[in-house]
Amino acid sequence: MRKSLPGKKIIATGSLVALLAATTATPALAVSGAHHDVDRALKTLVRDGVPGAQATVTSPSGRTWSEREGVGNVETGTPFPHGSKFRAASITKTFVAVVVLQLVAEGKVRLDTPIDRYLPGLVKGNGNDGTKITVRQLLQHTSGIYNYLRDLDLEEWRHRGAEPEELVAIGLAHPPLFAPGTNWSYSNTNYIIAGMLIEKLTGRSVATEIRSRITKPLGLRDTSLPSRGDEGLPHPHARGYAPGPGGHTDYTEFDPSAAGASGGLISTGADLNRFYGALVDGRVLQRAELAEMQRTVPAPVGLPGARYGLGIASVPLSCGGTFWGHGGNIVGYANLSGAVPHGRRVNVVVNLNPAPPKVEDDLTKALDTGFCAR
Repeated sequence: MRKSLPGKKIIATGSLVALLAATTATPALAVSGAHHDVDRALKTLVRDGVPGAQATVTSPSGRTWSEREGVGNVETGTPFPHGSKFRAASITKTFVAVVVLQLVAEGKVRLDTPIDRYLPGLVKGNGNDGTKITVRQLLQHTSGIYNYLRDLDLEEWRHRGAEPEELVAIGLAHPPLFAPGTNWSYSNTNYIIAGMLIEKLTGRSVATEIRSRITKPLGLRDTSLPSRGDEGLPHPHARGYAPGPGGHTDYTEFDPSAAGASGGLISTGADLNRFYGALVDGRVLQRAELAEMQRTVPAPVGLPGARYGLGIASVPLSCGGTFWGHGGNIVGYANLSGAVPHGRRVNVVVNLNPAPPKVEDDLTKALDTGFCAR
């Protein structure tokens, strides 16, 4: 899903390459061959223009290994750091959807109830009507609400940050793209609203709910949703770059609240592999809520067969079957992550975004290689 925007627009946090893996048997992990194939895929990414790349692969038994290519700092030439922390961008959406679905299991919210029931008067104006948009439609991107990131100027918002209400107002300044439930269109505004729903129902921040419900129970020590004003990345991390005049422009530091519940998460490949593995294996949500999450609709993201559920998507693999996961693009970083039920988990990250279409294709192929290499 390409999110390249001209000029100074912030890059949308939802490059959606999300994948499911087969209910059929996953190929046995022959380490030497798999390492070679993944390394070759990363070399292609670097050859085609990214400063650096890392792939993290976890086997069905839980063994994790990684390959790295290129540099994490174009000025010093230092290698892409092992276990690099990065801005996971729209992978945040899977975490937010999990929290909402846990609240569904607790009887605090219903998926097919209009959002206006919980956040009265928030979604209105210019033809937008929260009495006709359900919680499910927000999580599945079938609400028709305009994507606020299309109007966000990076230079204005990079160090300013934002409150959720400001971001929602940007989206609602536009008329809806279609009547709720009649089409599909990726919109980060949906998940800003979902984050506000979580805070209204729990009385706690989205970051606190993600920590108490997901990252702490799963032992994801390197995953967090930073608050407004927290512009840095924990070490170790690769610097994040965007193409600029005469070379790369460093965008490692910026205020994550401009992405918030739609894409502000920081994580690592190993943590995301653990998260998606636990999720698709049924260890994060109850069976009924996981089934709701995996009820999908066609998602026109440029990937044949892609379908989107509630904060998660499925895409076929070249070796057969599919996997579940998500992707994330934010200025400076792009990554794809997912898991096969009771099978492999893979994350691939690069420290360049926006990137040329060739790099986006390379990233997709690298993820596929991580799942399919024998």
